Amino acid sequence: MSMYRQLWLAVIISTLLALCGGLLASLLSARGYLESQLSIKNSDNATALALSLSQNNPDAVTVELVVASLFDGGHYELIRVTEPNGKVMVERVAPVGNLAVPDWFVRALPIHAQPGSAQITNGWKQLGAVTLVSHSKFAYGALWKSAYEMVLALTAAGLVGGYLGSLVLRRLRIPLNTVIEQAKAITQRRFVTVDEPRVPELQQLAAAMNATVGRLKSMFDEEAGRLEAVRREANCDALTGLANRSHFLARLHDSVIAEDSVGGTLFIARLANLASINESLGRTVTDELLQAFGKGVSKVAKSYPESLTARLNGADFAMLLPGLADPQVAAHTLLSTLTLEAAAFLSGQTSTWLACGHFPRGIGMESILAQVDTALAAVEAEGRDGLRIIDMHEGDVSPRSAIEWAKVIHRALDKHWVRLVSFPVSTIDGRLIHRECPLRLMFDDSGEWQPAGRFLPVAERLKLTPRLDLAAVVLGLDELDTNPQLTGLAINLSASSIQLPEFRNELVKLLRERESASRIWLEVSEAGVLAHFDAFRALCAELREVSCRLGIEHFGRQFSEFGRMHDLGLDYIKVDASFIRGLDSNPGNQAFLRGLSVIAKAIGLVVIAEGVDNEADLLALASVGFDGATGPAIKEVV
Repeated sequence: MSMYRQLWLAVIISTLLALCGGLLASLLSARGYLESQLSIKNSDNATALALSLSQNNPDAVTVELVVASLFDGGHYELIRVTEPNGKVMVERVAPVGNLAVPDWFVRALPIHAQPGSAQITNGWKQLGAVTLVSHSKFAYGALWKSAYEMVLALTAAGLVGGYLGSLVLRRLRIPLNTVIEQAKAITQRRFVTVDEPRVPELQQLAAAMNATVGRLKSMFDEEAGRLEAVRREANCDALTGLANRSHFLARLHDSVIAEDSVGGTLFIARLANLASINESLGRTVTDELLQAFGKGVSKVAKSYPESLTARLNGADFAMLLPGLADPQVAAHTLLSTLTLEAAAFLSGQTSTWLACGHFPRGIGMESILAQVDTALAAVEAEGRDGLRIIDMHEGDVSPRSAIEWAKVIHRALDKHWVRLVSFPVSTIDGRLIHRECPLRLMFDDSGEWQPAGRFLPVAERLKLTPRLDLAAVVLGLDELDTNPQLTGLAINLSASSIQLPEFRNELVKLLRERESASRIWLEVSEAGVLAHFDAFRALCAELREVSCRLGIEHFGRQFSEFGRMHDLGLDYIKVDASFIRGLDSNPGNQAFLRGLSVIAKAIGLVVIAEGVDNEADLLALASVGFDGATGPAIKEVV
């Protein structure tokens, strides 16, 4: 039984006891008073009757007439006149009749009044004795009326007292529920603070829990800050703060082969004649020039979501813009920005050689780098500031216009040309955690199944991702219903879907209707979470009522924002593949991921690695404390 119910029950019982005790005391007091008054009345009336008879020197007939006239008034139960020798001269006894009150009331509160008695005399001569008992029906009536009125009054008082008690309990319940919800939030990996209530005891409890949460958040933030420094040291160039070569190439590799990859554009900018600049300006000024060059690259990249900038070597800088199909505007903006940044150091001199190329998913990373590098060499051969753009997109048979794309996607959904593909996500020792199931689409009845990277960017622009995401969730639930032995399926949700309240409501409704919802794992990319953070927080709150799992994929690219996620109540994170590839030979990333694993597990998160390519990296994951992994090195469980 809850504390609130116990308090409410205690209030009710104590109120009832007080009311019943007060009623009983009042009734006993009233009965005693009535008995006393009846006894006095009996004595007074008997004395009056005896005095009346004494004055008239009555005979037997007179006595009988007087007694009869008095008894017939109905106020007496018994009138008896006896002779001096004890013989009954006249006796009138009222028959047992209706007392106008319930029998149980008479049995519970019997009224026993003392009979009145007096002597009939003539001078000093005793003529007889009178015994008189007043009728008790009037006393019972008065007592019953008194009891009825007292019950009404006490009931009204009890209702008022109960109402006031409920107000007090409600006043206690609100802060008590607040403290309880705070405790529940902590168990759900959400660290929140609450306003301290005015009730002293609860105020002390809330203050203690707020202090605990504050310390946890402070430790959380401190550890996150320390890990961010470790991450930057391992993955960033010390001079410019941009990504270093190894991290950039890992991200580029992921952009090429990932299931949800949308392709993109690779830019490589080279600071012209760095060796001669270093000789003429000196190392300090050259470093300032390189920093300005890096700032120029970052300035342009900020206009594009999920962009990545890097310093590949001494003079070469790179920018990766995922999903960008037409690089013309970005390329010319980057060229003008870099030449402007360099002009402050190299007035009138050649400073910037730039090449870029758009690539689709599936082209080898080495081929992309080679083609862009060849274009860069051609620009360098011209000997002046310049730009060359190449297109590596070949054999594209995708729809060209938005109208065509809309028709293709709607037709695929209407004809159920959608399916999930499955990749295992296992513990480090090989036990299946769940299967990751990205969505694929078929453009026509004889076509190939297209990966999500081909149609999702267009679907987001056309606002069709809610239909696609709901279709994927339905397919996942159907698969779980068909295969009860599956431990779980992970479905990716688009960031553009979760920001819509209608989609979230439909998703929650769908999950509530299906028993298999407890085995569904829903995940949103880190970039999508941070772009629509309030909407994702709302999604976390709404899915808390459903027993599904919720997590973030591609985690770590914006690790500096980790502190914002302490109160979401997540179940798991999937760490981005760019931190995983080559982990066995990267001590910096090992230190970063070890610290990430510790802090994530401290708040109850399952930590999973993405894109594990080989056994060496898988073994390295075990040493840094990861719970599971996915990627080419993870074999299908038979």
